[in-house]
Amino acid sequence: MYLMPATVAPPLLEVRGASVRFGVESALSGVDFLLRAGEVHSLMGENGAGKSTLIKAITGALRLDSGDILVDGVRCRFSSPAEAQAAGISTVYQEIDLLPNLTVAENIWLGREPRRWGIIDHAAMREHAAAALSALGVEIDPASVLSSHPLAIQQLVAIARAVSVDVKVLVLDEPTSSLDADEVAELFRVIRELKETGIAVVFVSHFLDQVYEICDRVTVLRGGRLVGEYATRELLRIDLVEKMLGAAAASLAPIGQRVLDDDGSPSVISARGIASGPRLREADIDLGEGEVIGVAGLLGSGRSELARALTGVDRPTTGDVTIDGQPVRLTSPRDAIAQRIAYSSENRRTEGVIGDLSVLDNISLALQAQRGIFHRLSTARRRELAHSWVEALHIRPTDIDRPVSTLSGGNQQKVLLARLLALSPRVIVLDEPTRGIDVGAKAEIQRLVGELSDNGLSIIYISAELDEVLRVAHLVAVMRDGVVAQIVPAVDLTPDALLALVAKPESPEAGADD
Repeated sequence: MYLMPATVAPPLLEVRGASVRFGVESALSGVDFLLRAGEVHSLMGENGAGKSTLIKAITGALRLDSGDILVDGVRCRFSSPAEAQAAGISTVYQEIDLLPNLTVAENIWLGREPRRWGIIDHAAMREHAAAALSALGVEIDPASVLSSHPLAIQQLVAIARAVSVDVKVLVLDEPTSSLDADEVAELFRVIRELKETGIAVVFVSHFLDQVYEICDRVTVLRGGRLVGEYATRELLRIDLVEKMLGAAAASLAPIGQRVLDDDGSPSVISARGIASGPRLREADIDLGEGEVIGVAGLLGSGRSELARALTGVDRPTTGDVTIDGQPVRLTSPRDAIAQRIAYSSENRRTEGVIGDLSVLDNISLALQAQRGIFHRLSTARRRELAHSWVEALHIRPTDIDRPVSTLSGGNQQKVLLARLLALSPRVIVLDEPTRGIDVGAKAEIQRLVGELSDNGLSIIYISAELDEVLRVAHLVAVMRDGVVAQIVPAVDLTPDALLALVAKPESPEAGADD
């Protein structure tokens, strides 16, 4: 365990012996955590390790059953996020909790609007917002509508709102999950500037590269308990993974790829010249039985658009699709499901699980919709179905009546997979199925993909992480500028070689021909 030198200043935030229980389950058990001014400190651990629970306690979203929280040496008992903010603790969540229909200035000062003679002073609000943005090096019109800006700028607006008060601690919960490399670099520039002003940053991320780039220290949790606190520069990545998993990192070795036999039978699904919207144009792809095709490409290359066009979520404008060699029209998800094609969106929270419904309801939802309202599944059948998938996919906790929003991200993803697998699909299209989940849950889902493939399920697997694509796929479809530029056996590629293919510019001749 890493110990800070005795000369280091006392902690800005200290958590002592934090314990939280939900019924008979212990989410945190005697956890200690130290955060010092002017440092970036990462919380690491598998989904269900207790990271979210600890953050909620620090930010006032829930109260500790036992233990203490001290800010500047003063013991605090937060009953609400407002009390935590008053103590100088602000949070920016993975899902940006701003109002896209309001202006940038209105979002920054929402609930704290400057007033003159009892009326909101919009001029002063814009002036103060411009100053808050300028302090972060962000030059945008504070009177512009928030939704007119890209996600990265919206993220910085959320940070500007968080630090526009007297902030001491800034909690960033998965802030980079939807950002590209350039946007991550801009966010890190802002974090470093905040660090120089003495603000302490809690950085939660599942991207190990980013943790090692921006964080000074890392605290590892496992099973609701403290594993240890370490200086990032002194902890090898393989050691960090082992501490998170409590097992050797050999468990993350690549899934053994087998070469599929070509028996001459038609592809399960085949697309020719399929186009949809401005980003997908004339893409071709063939998927055989039991085959996993990984789709790799930069943001804007058409990866998600391909997934949505093949599953009827977006109606193709041109092109042909065949199933077992027979032409079909996939104009809606219902059409795709009728052909036993299932789709898992990259937006798990908005287009996937329904957080307020139970695990039971989430798993049975699609199957009941397929049967229709006049052929309702019995309660006994629904519970049997849910229990069987919870056991098969190792969904934790096992309580099927629990709201799915209370599960970790990895377990929510497995609930979504259970819902789709309950439809007995032949083809499943997974768009970023491991985004925002920890390395252990990620490996578990990837192993599941291998098992499903071995059982004959055909899978299209989309991920921005190239090593993940190579780990699960038999073939890799490289997308550039809305087309499938190349399809290469995964065994013939390394991450660096795949990166070179993904980043390769289209030739002028190719562009002229299109």
